[in-house]
Amino acid sequence: MLRPSPAPAPALRSVLAALGSPTAVREPRTPALRAAQGPLRPELPLPVHVLGRPAAGAVGAAVAAGQRPPRTRLAGWRFLVRNGDRAIAAADTMLTPDGWSFSHFFEGPYVTATERALVQAESLAVPYQPRLLSVPELYMLTLWLHTDTEADGASTEPGPDDLLVPLAPAPPGIAANHSYRVADLLPVIGLRLAPPPLLGSAAGA
Repeated sequence: MLRPSPAPAPALRSVLAALGSPTAVREPRTPALRAAQGPLRPELPLPVHVLGRPAAGAVGAAVAAGQRPPRTRLAGWRFLVRNGDRAIAAADTMLTPDGWSFSHFFEGPYVTATERALVQAESLAVPYQPRLLSVPELYMLTLWLHTDTEADGASTEPGPDDLLVPLAPAPPGIAANHSYRVADLLPVIGLRLAPPPLLGSAAGA
């Protein structure tokens, strides 16, 4: 079952304003939004966290040594935009010096994959707080199922029992729509983000 963290009220208001007044924002609507008939509703707000190269480079060693998983950075809140009974796009918000504001609309495979993963997670017996975890260097996005359902959505440390569900399309060798324990998937990500060995380093050892 899922227990989402409520999005900041200004973030929701900015998305509602962008949907209600398309000419008031710089970012154009996507083709699906322009073609939609009937009301558009922003739902299922998810905090979007980013796992960057500096934090992830030592992930494998940290997990193997029993240390804490790396912290992440809250990059924004994402709302799925529903038309009728399905999500046809998403709306991202970002934190500015003036507070949370609308960023842009987008559509594509991650919208469908996110909705699918959320439906699957809803059937789990253990309650989770849904989030998104992005790894930009791998062009990878995962549904992050956080076990602390009372946590602020902005909290940035994965828990040892958290799950990560890579969304399709996932990087080669990582199964999409499969639930991984944080301790199992983060070392794999860490290895992929680690810089390659210097040429000749083995010969000089």
